[in-house]
Amino acid sequence: MNTVLLQAAGGNMMSFLPMVLIVVVFYFFMIRPQMKKQKEHKKYIEELGVNSKVVTTAGIHGRIVEVSDTTFLVDVGSGVRIRFDKSAIALDASKAANTAEKSAS
Repeated sequence: MNTVLLQAAGGNMMSFLPMVLIVVVFYFFMIRPQMKKQKEHKKYIEELGVNSKVVTTAGIHGRIVEVSDTTFLVDVGSGVRIRFDKSAIALDASKAANTAEKSAS
């Protein structure tokens, strides 16, 4: 009778092990890379300054003319200026253009 109870207890642990492995794999392949990407984007946003050419998440291209704590004032051409939240900046167009020129050469 005791061996039956010990086998049943061991079987419960073995059935729980695949679930733990799935969570660990999910963490390393999904959550951790996303956290790293968020840190890099935050660092990138902090490094932007006046006269940086940017592209917003809405696809608007422009040049930063003013930086405040939480927003950028972006000149989109012909004197039109739009204020964007810092999180709305998708990429630095001047760096992207330099990278494209280097790869074309």
